[in-house]
Amino acid sequence: MEKNEKKTMDNFSLLYPAGKEPSYQTLNDEACNDLSLEYICDALTESEYEQNIIKRMMMKIESDPEVIRYRCDIFDDILKFPSLRNKIKELLEQLDYLKDLERSAKDNTAAPVWQLINRLQELDAYVNCITGINESLTENPINSVGLKKMKDYVSSVYNESGFEHLNEDIKSMMGDIGQIRSVSLGVNLDSHMRPVEVGIVSLNDEKFTRPGVLQQFLDFASKNSEIHGGASFDGMTKIHTVGKAAGEDPLMNNLSRVVSEMLGSTVKQLKNKLSRYVNISGYSLTKLIPEFIFYVRWAEFCSKIIDKGIPMSKPEILEGEKREMSAKELYNLKLAIQILQDKKIDIICNDFDFNKEHGIYIMTGPNRGGKTTFTQAVGIIFLLAQHGIYVPASSLSLSPCDNIYTHFPADENQTVDLGRLGEESKRLSEIFSIATNRSILLFNESLATTSFAEGLYIAKDVVKALRYLGARTVFNTHMHELAMQLDLMNALDGDIKVASLITGIHEGKRSYKVFIAPPEGVSYARDIAEKYGVTFDQLKKSIAHS
Repeated sequence: MEKNEKKTMDNFSLLYPAGKEPSYQTLNDEACNDLSLEYICDALTESEYEQNIIKRMMMKIESDPEVIRYRCDIFDDILKFPSLRNKIKELLEQLDYLKDLERSAKDNTAAPVWQLINRLQELDAYVNCITGINESLTENPINSVGLKKMKDYVSSVYNESGFEHLNEDIKSMMGDIGQIRSVSLGVNLDSHMRPVEVGIVSLNDEKFTRPGVLQQFLDFASKNSEIHGGASFDGMTKIHTVGKAAGEDPLMNNLSRVVSEMLGSTVKQLKNKLSRYVNISGYSLTKLIPEFIFYVRWAEFCSKIIDKGIPMSKPEILEGEKREMSAKELYNLKLAIQILQDKKIDIICNDFDFNKEHGIYIMTGPNRGGKTTFTQAVGIIFLLAQHGIYVPASSLSLSPCDNIYTHFPADENQTVDLGRLGEESKRLSEIFSIATNRSILLFNESLATTSFAEGLYIAKDVVKALRYLGARTVFNTHMHELAMQLDLMNALDGDIKVASLITGIHEGKRSYKVFIAPPEGVSYARDIAEKYGVTFDQLKKSIAHS
């Protein structure tokens, strides 16, 4: 490789195609909590370190279709080829090692010999990483632009950049330096038997063992009469155990100096060989660690769900201006997590669309009828799709949103100063101050903490504002009267319409099916009453028989 030729991946990312800069919005804490982001991340890995990495990445909402499609294709490759992600998992250990070496390399106070050894270790880890990546990407018929670019890079390093000579030199140099297995130290004592000076006596090609040198020393020390007459060595260093400056270590400094001197020509030879690779750095690979963790853990998780026969699919990404979405067999990802945890539950899937005729949904239904679960599912599917991950549906096409805003019931501890209605109103105002017509808004039983009349009054104005804003919305509520005024609300200015969405009851049981229909109001109560025999006619008959 030419000395001035630089082969790094400084500008490469598995999250952004070449030429694309990050332009994300951040999911706020309320939305993270309402979408159960922490619960989901905990299901991906037992490592708290990895959970935090994935959560931070999931909070960054990218809306550029080109960026999202780039991610979708990479994730598709990693999911489809288990051998590829297994190789990536192996590489993570080497990359972690490189990261540790990077921290050591930044220590400019280290002696030349230790810098030299650190450089050798870096290049050796780099060789292993490049070899592993090259093998895994060559063995699998990858299709994504991102992984193909990575393959082109590692192939050029492996085949065209003197990689073979680098590999041979590393083996040779590591063999030379690896002959040193132990160091013999000499320590001088004062009249009170306290150590005052230390120096290196010899470098050895064998490790010390108790039956050998250590045992001899112990035998020697037990013979009080055998005290040597003297020993001289001019490489001694004073030991200062008090008031030592930060980063100053007399023992290690002396060790470094003497090792360098005793290695002599070997050090010079190694430095000459390494000068050919001065511009090669493996550290640029370490910044891919979070991205590898993100893709691999999500791919492993989705693979487990698919193995259970639960639908997961690659999303189709539309242009953002359309503000559309079409999902078949949509469900809440949290239900799949519970099945992976061996809980006996049924997953009810639903078809669901956003378009100009159905852009804002007022969702009504019975208590514990699935309204919250469904509302949350809509937010989660946008979150996953825009990170390139397979989604909990048999098929999905969507126009990306710029952010997801949620308005779920607040913790009572957060409402002490303003009261529940005041706190809810404040959060509503904050959402409308930052949301755009490309946002996703999710309301869960909003304004349910006040009187029905007050809640309905505010809710009407909120839905009018949603129509004016034009953001795709699910507004789930117990206020059936709100959904009965669609004609009035759709007569106002706005380019997407309000529709009524209901969760159903079949034969007195909650079906958890969602469909577009007028609100049923008290019909839910009638069905439940008939099921349990508490209508007036049923009760009257029961009384007559008693």
